[in-house]
Amino acid sequence: MANSDVPLLKLDNSVVADSSDETDQQKMAKYDLTSKMAPYLDVHLILPLLEFMEQTNLYYSKDILKAKLNLLQKTSMVDLSREIHNVIHPEEADESHPSQKKFAAKRTEVVSNLERLQNECEPIVALLTSEEVQAQVQQSEGDGTQLRSYLETTHNFEASHLDTLYSYSQLLYDIGNYQSAEIILYQYFILSNDAERTYAALWGKFASAILGTSWESAFDEMQKIRDFIDNKIQFSPLVQLQQRTWLIHWSLFVFFNHPKRRNDFIDLFLYQAPYANTIQTVCPWILRYLTVAVITNKKRRNVLKDLVRVIQQESYTYRDPITEFLECLYVKFDFDGAQEMLLACETVLKNDFFLVGFLEDFVENARVFIFETYCRIHNTISVAGLAAKLNMDQDKAEEWIVNLIRDARLDAKIDSQRGHVLMTPNVPSIYSQVIEKTKALSFRSAAIESKIASGGESSDLAFDK
Repeated sequence: MANSDVPLLKLDNSVVADSSDETDQQKMAKYDLTSKMAPYLDVHLILPLLEFMEQTNLYYSKDILKAKLNLLQKTSMVDLSREIHNVIHPEEADESHPSQKKFAAKRTEVVSNLERLQNECEPIVALLTSEEVQAQVQQSEGDGTQLRSYLETTHNFEASHLDTLYSYSQLLYDIGNYQSAEIILYQYFILSNDAERTYAALWGKFASAILGTSWESAFDEMQKIRDFIDNKIQFSPLVQLQQRTWLIHWSLFVFFNHPKRRNDFIDLFLYQAPYANTIQTVCPWILRYLTVAVITNKKRRNVLKDLVRVIQQESYTYRDPITEFLECLYVKFDFDGAQEMLLACETVLKNDFFLVGFLEDFVENARVFIFETYCRIHNTISVAGLAAKLNMDQDKAEEWIVNLIRDARLDAKIDSQRGHVLMTPNVPSIYSQVIEKTKALSFRSAAIESKIASGGESSDLAFDK
């Protein structure tokens, strides 16, 4: 259900022919990560990405429909497959056409299996949801062996009943009934003692929660899967690396939809060595999401230096306008380059399924970063020059700077007659410098402790080579 083989998505980087800014769209198509992510996502999780891509005009609509059909044919969502097939091949829409007969036969087979499994599972589900069994669930405190023994003794419960539940949940998920699949999988999960199937059921619950937009539940399932990967199942190093890669990609749905979880995203993927190293080894494009998570989170400015160092280390394997924006600003101090990258960032964000909702926050915070960095270097700043670097007109820039100075309580003032911002040098106290340098110490200490515990060499940051 979860770790099925998903082929690479094949889409031509060609844009809609009648587009007015074809060159820009062709340029942005190379920053689309859907094809890179597809091998690490379940078929059902790729479909929302393709639906989003239809709105971006980065690819021909027909190419996206073909990709959707290719994926849907690996599921039991027959009606949707047929609908898209008929759009691509209108000449085959007649009921007498062989392709329509194939769809009809497959639909009959799916409906027949669904009815059979539903009838077989009905008494099992009724038993497991009864007040008596629910009370026993509370009594057993999550001990599946004790609960199963009780059911076998008092209700003639058999191992085959669990197999039926598992098959039913698979089919429910495969036809797109995610909410019901999650319920059945929960019942299977608390009773199963098959480690492999229990682990697969967790992935199924995780996917169902994501597709049902139950973000708190999805976060809980993600934590359980992480515990299985890190502690409960003895995977080979290669398989463990693969499983972590899958978890990283699936977690994007949670972290960029759950309003309170972006801090967890930063802590896990920047400072926890196993996951930081996975990103470094397999999927450096996740740095785009780490960068956005940091830039849009005003409370995590303290991790900027660490993030910039990681971006520099991995720049030979991955870079895009979002990561290059930080490089321009904090490594090269190239404000013209940062301005150019910020414009490109807006287009990248608009065309990224996970980040489109963060466009305004990103641009606002990026402008603050430019302003603050510029102010550290210059004592007197031209409002007109700064407006150009912020991609704003002069009047709006002046109003924005006034509000920023007031809200951030910066030691600065505006000379409106000359059109200058006058900065007063601010030398941090020794106390502030010590606090700043030790902010991330707990995470680094945890990384060192983890390395020592696993018998490896310690490093002061998970990403350090």
